[in-house]
Amino acid sequence: MSSVYAAALAFLLVLSAPVTAAEMVMFEQPGCFWCKRFNEEIAPAWPKTEQGRRAPLRRVDIHEPLPEDLAGIPVERFTPTFVLVEEGREIARLRGYPGDQFFWALVDEMLAKLDEK
Repeated sequence: MSSVYAAALAFLLVLSAPVTAAEMVMFEQPGCFWCKRFNEEIAPAWPKTEQGRRAPLRRVDIHEPLPEDLAGIPVERFTPTFVLVEEGREIARLRGYPGDQFFWALVDEMLAKLDEK
């Protein structure tokens, strides 16, 4: 009976652990006007949304060394650039911040590509 209990407990722990296979990488730089607008209009809400739960936001300064796990992702000088990454591979890219009215729809299109796989 104890092995059944242990297996059930392990199963529940696996179910309760957060699963994050994808992330939204935001390439940014200091002084970027559109990054500032994104930070004011979208960033506070991002982690509270379905989109934010599916792909947590990860910020990368384009003037700093690129993290090792993003070595295969091309970095642009245009900021912000949003790259949906899953398991180290680029799934979709959005160059620039089009404002809060268009951003969510474009992100939904990006996230839909995760479901196409």
